[in-house]
Amino acid sequence: MKEPVKIIRDTDEEARQLARRLIRGARFAAIGVLEPDTGFPFASRVLTGTDVDGTPLILVSGLSVHTTALLADPRASLLFGEPGKGDPLAHPRITVRTQAERVARDDPAHARLRARFIARHPKAALYADFGDFAFFRMVPHSASLNGGFGKAFVLEASDILITSPAIADVAEMEAGAIAHMNADHADAVDNFARVFGKSKKSGWKLCGLDCAGLDLANGDELLRIDYDAPLSKASDLRPYLVEMARRAKTA
Repeated sequence: MKEPVKIIRDTDEEARQLARRLIRGARFAAIGVLEPDTGFPFASRVLTGTDVDGTPLILVSGLSVHTTALLADPRASLLFGEPGKGDPLAHPRITVRTQAERVARDDPAHARLRARFIARHPKAALYADFGDFAFFRMVPHSASLNGGFGKAFVLEASDILITSPAIADVAEMEAGAIAHMNADHADAVDNFARVFGKSKKSGWKLCGLDCAGLDLANGDELLRIDYDAPLSKASDLRPYLVEMARRAKTA
């Protein structure tokens, strides 16, 4: 007797890496919420970033329907993944089920989240401090990954988030490390994009880093480059970047 086709594949490291790249390399996502007045699902589009642990981050206006919905019911889904040429359903995408957490302006994390978000979306500096705008951390609950036809996976939050004892320490080093790399090692950043990100462009800037990888920006384009393994201590960051630069230069 023929065995039934297994629709959902077992989650492996390749699936986890794809999921993390889709989320951390995205400039925007579709958001699905429940409209308070009608109870109907409501979809919109939001700019996205990530916190230092990989939690998706959004900046939204209190005048928008989706913000009103999040304040009434914090459950929401985010759809990441841009279609390319040909059949849009043949390209990878991930739907992340989340619980929205509004970040107050007096929250100690607010300055860090603001800096990370604006580094990725510089134009957001024009309105990020408006009174009706707020950041929300979209804490993952679970996710559905479609890597293309026949490549469906169900992921847990732990498959998406960064786990390392060095998260807080690396976060403190982030701004200085980014400024140093962009000012003194612009050629290395371009080499990172060329070798590890398969980009043919030049003029890349480092716009974020964490215990699991680097975020690079070039105009409206973003690249996520993951390390071979997450850093276990902050003191590993500099030698790891030096080794990455050496590998990229000689590739």
